[in-house]
Amino acid sequence: MIRFGEWLPDQPPLDNPGVTIATNVIPAAKGYRSVKNFVDFSNAASGRLRGVFSAKDTAGNSFLFAGDNAKLYRYSDSDKDLDDVSKSGSPAYDLGNSGTSTGDERWRFVQFGSTVIAAGGIGEELQKWTLGSDSTFSNLAGTPPKADFVAVVRDQVWTANIDEGAGRKPFRVRWSAINDETSWTVGTNQADFQDIFGGDSGAITGLVGGQQATILMERGIAVAYYVGSPLIYQIDLVETSRGCPYPNSIASVGNNVFYLSRDGFFMFDGRGSKPIGAEKVDDFFNKDFNSAKIDKCSCAVDPINQIVAWSYVSNDNVSDTPDKVIVYNYAIGRWSLIELTTELLAPIQTTSVTMDALDTQAANLDALSGTLDSTTFKGGTFFFGGSANNKIKAFSGTALAGTIETPEVSVNKGRHSVVTKTVPYFKDGSVTIQVGTRDRQDEVVSFGSASSLLADGYCLHRDQGRFHRFRMNISGTWDFAQGVDVEGAALGRR
Repeated sequence: MIRFGEWLPDQPPLDNPGVTIATNVIPAAKGYRSVKNFVDFSNAASGRLRGVFSAKDTAGNSFLFAGDNAKLYRYSDSDKDLDDVSKSGSPAYDLGNSGTSTGDERWRFVQFGSTVIAAGGIGEELQKWTLGSDSTFSNLAGTPPKADFVAVVRDQVWTANIDEGAGRKPFRVRWSAINDETSWTVGTNQADFQDIFGGDSGAITGLVGGQQATILMERGIAVAYYVGSPLIYQIDLVETSRGCPYPNSIASVGNNVFYLSRDGFFMFDGRGSKPIGAEKVDDFFNKDFNSAKIDKCSCAVDPINQIVAWSYVSNDNVSDTPDKVIVYNYAIGRWSLIELTTELLAPIQTTSVTMDALDTQAANLDALSGTLDSTTFKGGTFFFGGSANNKIKAFSGTALAGTIETPEVSVNKGRHSVVTKTVPYFKDGSVTIQVGTRDRQDEVVSFGSASSLLADGYCLHRDQGRFHRFRMNISGTWDFAQGVDVEGAALGRR
């Protein structure tokens, strides 16, 4: 059997140790799993969503927030609407049009105790929502800085790449007092700031919280450790060979931070960066993505499938909306590609939907965007989603039709051969097999017609060539694709 190994588009097709195509699938240890379609979870907002965030209060109630360039919203599970919960003003916000901001600004959210804090870039005041009591967002008290990035580090709220009213400070991090997101007076209860200039690392492009702060910059990465007064945090520049010039390409799992650099995809583990795309997908990605529209990129983690995904605008796309998602399974170190239009990727925690409220989700049960046992209807359940067409979306629809293509092989080494039969190995769904052939390595591969699976479990072919490759097209309610067996015979010399 030719097993479906890891997707290695950067390697030549002949005797490639993996597969040359793995589209609309998720990597598994011994093959590929299906990926669900991107379906509506909410009704539409007024504009393109620039952030989606889930929170949970102490009673276990789930909240789902989102924001576009002018409004902040709360999702209503009773009617699927995104209710405007912006602070007063018209417009309440103006992301990307403040005169002091650049690029495609996003809403970035954190939860600090019972408070949700939203940063909309250096043109917007930090916003707060107290779970269980607030009905609209409002400016966070205590005169915090405006900021591109926000995170929770230990017992303090951190901001980075900030504007304190006296001008933008792209190299500065500033944090609140201990256990008080409304106290920002420097020197009070360990509230402080620090500028990071070492090694000409450039502006701060990302901030990841936890027990320590990971600070990503254009040409470096720093780590901040809590040491107490008087220094409070010790900030060490631990990565100087590369950084992250793309602010929307960052996501984290535990202590590992995934990001896109100019020379490919990397994972930072707190001490240094490890390449995860080199000789695998980096060359493919650099040729495929439209670097002029990298600000449209987004990145998020799906903890259920143990993947991190980056959406991007490909060179084949004439619009500004990302049309592809490149996926990395961080548990097994394998990649795949999803062809899908999405404006934003985000992990989402659902609000609960009762049986009585299902009639607000669709006209009837058959019209539901997911099945009744889908995680999208279970309150407090995390699922992978994002946004498109101004709506929150979820990967909870029917399975996308997948395509997996083996490396190029010589059925009878050095001989002109004919492939007569293939046996695909998969679970559920419908499969067809196409055989690609050529006689010389400088020829274009010619694919025959798709052959359907017969009742006896094999596909019939009559495809001649010196080199062959095999493309599985799998659709319907499929679950897993593992590989293909091939039968063929050498032909006489001519």
